[in-house]
Amino acid sequence: MRPLFLILVLIVGGVFGEPTKENLEAREWFQDSKFGLFVHWGVYSVLGRGEWVMEKADAAYKSIPEYHNQPIGKITIEDYEPLAGQFNPDQFDPVAWVALAKATGMKYITITSKHHDGFAMWGTKQNGWNIVDATPYKKDVLKLLAEECEKEGIKLFFYYSHLDWHDKNYFPRGWTGRFAGRPEEGDFEKYLDFMDAQLTELLTEYGPVAGIWFDGMWDKKDADWRLEKTYALIHSLQPAALVGNNHHLTPFEGEDFQSFEKDLPGRNTAEFNQTSISLLPLETCETMGNAWGYNYTETSFKSTKELIQYLVKAAGNNANFLLNVGPRPDGTIQPEFVERLQEMGQWMAKNGESIYGTRGGPIAPEVWGVSTQKEGRVFIHLLDWDKNTFPLPLAAEAAFLFSDGTQLPIIDGEIQLPTLDPIDTIIELKLVSQS
Repeated sequence: MRPLFLILVLIVGGVFGEPTKENLEAREWFQDSKFGLFVHWGVYSVLGRGEWVMEKADAAYKSIPEYHNQPIGKITIEDYEPLAGQFNPDQFDPVAWVALAKATGMKYITITSKHHDGFAMWGTKQNGWNIVDATPYKKDVLKLLAEECEKEGIKLFFYYSHLDWHDKNYFPRGWTGRFAGRPEEGDFEKYLDFMDAQLTELLTEYGPVAGIWFDGMWDKKDADWRLEKTYALIHSLQPAALVGNNHHLTPFEGEDFQSFEKDLPGRNTAEFNQTSISLLPLETCETMGNAWGYNYTETSFKSTKELIQYLVKAAGNNANFLLNVGPRPDGTIQPEFVERLQEMGQWMAKNGESIYGTRGGPIAPEVWGVSTQKEGRVFIHLLDWDKNTFPLPLAAEAAFLFSDGTQLPIIDGEIQLPTLDPIDTIIELKLVSQS
C-alpha cells in the first residue's frame, strides 16, 4: 500500500491539477482499453537502422555492401535531408493498419508525428521538413490514418518529440544531436513557440485526438520546457485529450498518465525509468525486437508468448501495454510483426474479458503471475507455475477455469489445477461476499 504521506505529497503538490469532466472520462476510457499499437515511422526508416540512426554511429553497417555509399551514424543535417527524397511509402494502407490493430484487440494507436530528427509526418505549415513538402509521396499520412481511425472507432494519439536534432533554435544543445551541423546559437523560446504551433495544427486539423505522447525532454531535463503553457494549450484545444510524457520523472501538473519505457511500473531494468508510481493511469511501452524504428538487420524478436505475458503482467500492474511496430519505408509492416499481432489477437478474442476494463487485482504481482479485477470479479493469471495445486487466496468460496467455466475443486485450501496452459492459466474466483 502506498504510504499516506506520499499520497498527500502528490495531492498537495498539485501533480494532478484540476482535470475537466471530459479529461477524467478519457482517463477512465484509457485505463479500460489496456492495449494499444505504437508506431515509430519516419524518414529514418529509409536507412533501415532504427529511429536513432542520425545520432548513433554503428561501424557494423560499414560491412554491408548496399550501405557503402550511405551515411553511417553521426549524420549531419546536410547529409540526412536528402533521405527524404527516397522516402516514398506508396504501399501505406491506413485501412490495413487499422484493421490489423482492431484484429489484435488494440483500442488505440500512438504514432510518431515528429521524432528526434524533427521530420514531421504531416503537412506542417511551420517548415518544409515534412512528408508533404520534402518527399515524393506528397501525402499527409496522419490525415489518412486519423480519418480511418475515426471511421473504425480506434482512438489516435500523436507522439511528439520535445527533442529536435534539425531545428536550429533547439539551443543550448542537450546531450544528443551535437553532430548535426547546426550553428552554435539559437533561441529556445522560438523553438518552443514552433513546437506549440505544430501541436496546434495537430489538435485542430485532425479531428478528435486522444492524446499527445511526449518524448525527449530527458535530453535537457533541467531546461524550462514551458510545460504548463503547452499542457494548457493542449487541454484547451481538446479537453478530452490526454497528456503523457516519457521524461522518466515523477509526473508534472497537467499530465494525465504516467509512462514507463521497456519496463513494468515501478521497475527499472532499463536503468532510466522512474521507480515511483503515481496515482495517474499507467502505460508501459515495449518493442518486438530492440529498435523502435525499422531495422532490417534485426532477426531476433520476442515470441508471441512473451508479448502476451507482458500484456497480462502490465494489466496485473494496473497498466496499459503499448506495443511497437516500425513500418518499412514503403509503408508496410514486416511479416514477423503481423504474425505476432494476429496471434495476440486470437488470444485476446478468447481471454480479453480478463484484461479489458480491469485494474490491478487484490493479489500483488509475483514471479508466478498476476491478478486482475473488475466489477467484483477476480482473475488469477498463472504465467509461471509448475504445480498441480494453487493456494486459495482471499476469501473465495469457488474457483473456475476461465477458458471453459469448469469449477475447480478446492481441497484443504488448495485449488486443484487442470493441465496448465503454456501461456496463461486463468482462474476466476467467486468471492465469499458475492451472492
